[in-house]
Amino acid sequence: MCILATITLVFTLGVCAVAAELLRSPVTISDWISNPAASFKLAQGENPAPVTLVRPAAAPLSAMAQLGKQIFFDASLSSSGKLSCGSCHSPQQSYAPANALPAQYGGPDLASQGVRTVPSLMYLDHQPNFYIGPDLGGDNDAAATPLPQLAAASTGAKRAIKTAQSTAQSAANIVPEGGLFWDGRANTLQTQAMGPLLSPFEMDGENVDRVVAKLQAAAYASDFTALFGPTIFQNKAMAVSEALFAVARYQIEEPSFHPYSSKYDAWLEGKAKLSQAEMRGYVLFNDQDKGDCAACHLSQPSPDGQPPLFTDHQFEALGAPRNPKLVANNNATYHDLGLCGPYRADLESQQQLCGMFLTPTLRNSATRQVFFHNGVFTNLLQVVDFYNFRDTNPGKVFPRGPDGQVQKYNDLPAKYNANIDTADPPLDRNLGDKPALCHGEEEDIIAFIKTLSDGYYTPPPSPPAS
Repeated sequence: MCILATITLVFTLGVCAVAAELLRSPVTISDWISNPAASFKLAQGENPAPVTLVRPAAAPLSAMAQLGKQIFFDASLSSSGKLSCGSCHSPQQSYAPANALPAQYGGPDLASQGVRTVPSLMYLDHQPNFYIGPDLGGDNDAAATPLPQLAAASTGAKRAIKTAQSTAQSAANIVPEGGLFWDGRANTLQTQAMGPLLSPFEMDGENVDRVVAKLQAAAYASDFTALFGPTIFQNKAMAVSEALFAVARYQIEEPSFHPYSSKYDAWLEGKAKLSQAEMRGYVLFNDQDKGDCAACHLSQPSPDGQPPLFTDHQFEALGAPRNPKLVANNNATYHDLGLCGPYRADLESQQQLCGMFLTPTLRNSATRQVFFHNGVFTNLLQVVDFYNFRDTNPGKVFPRGPDGQVQKYNDLPAKYNANIDTADPPLDRNLGDKPALCHGEEEDIIAFIKTLSDGYYTPPPSPPAS
């Protein structure tokens, strides 16, 4: 009888231990029941279905890209003589700024503050051109239609809710997508590079003539003429265009701009295990009832094995708080409206787009020191808090006015508040509702986002295209 009781006790304790382990596991009970083998691997932090990722083939830089590298790090092209592309896009900081300023300082004395956070230059080689319409992939005939006409046609169009489980359905939405800068106003890396080169808030090149004079005086001038011919500097517009084309080739050919060497990439290939916190964060990131982050920051490889870029390239109006640390915001009447101005003018009449900014990749976001277009947040917890509490408890993320009232959406004129996304989870909650995430779950999502930082391992080289 004692032996039977002992066996029963041991069995009961074993069942309880298994149950406790299941409850602690990041995998749901239903998944354990439907696919126990895969669930067991996930519970151990392993990928149950490893894939082979297709990365850009590594090769020595072409002569054009080598010239572009010299131009990228040439501070003499700036009016101050102290600012190059690499100053704001540091290789050691994932080609983003190496400081916590909401916007960088430039101009002749490095005393003029910009108006937006400088984004990373990584993973832009697959950025689609800007257009408004469904995400069709590849070439898009809509590009031939004037953008204001496309924008007007999208007004009132029925929009599918974006969730991590319905990205294919939401890709059919008629929405703005693609382009470079926070407002998508450039379509090529060459055009994008021209902006900082001439901006009075950045390198302050002033004009093409002045830039060409500096190119002629540069140590690499002979490399320039060797590539483009001895008369290249006589055509000043062409000389600058070719210089920026070389910079674009450097960004495309240099592997450090798109290494796909994060822990998550290794996990996708079955070469790394996620910790329990990282694994829980991965599940929450992809759960439409929790973080739902993957609705906009796509986390799965493409069908042909391209690594996930952690962005859908679309534009969203999120209603982030105003940042008092931006000098431009000292003017109470100034508002950065994203797609409808003030830095692109072709869509300024399309009021349904005001307040929309490009969704950035989350790759290497854990290495950043400021977030969102205005740099209002300075750590990932603040970012996750914004999504979690923006509508359920806005006092946690927005300031209070002199009357003590929470100033929700205080960086956007009230007439544009209807543009703000209040439909996609977790932004579909109301004041007083239970937030989608508890604090521990927020920390788990952040643990997962940290696995997206490059430099975890050296990926195998992809073969060159045949």
